[in-house]
Amino acid sequence: MSVPIPGKSSWPELVGVQATLAATAIAHDRPDVAVEVLPPGAPIIPDYNPKRVRVFIDNNSIVTKTPVIG
Repeated sequence: MSVPIPGKSSWPELVGVQATLAATAIAHDRPDVAVEVLPPGAPIIPDYNPKRVRVFIDNNSIVTKTPVIG
């Protein structure tokens, strides 16, 4: 059984930020999670993964939704 590592679980301050900067900030805050940058229309598997943060971006590589663990 794994124990969650305490730390941030969402990054609302990154909405409107360029994807590369957002991914870097998340990796800095939570080096224990994988960051997935997803462009518009990317297929999404609706599973929960406590070791992942999905970053949804628009066609200009700008974050459109609050990145969260899962």
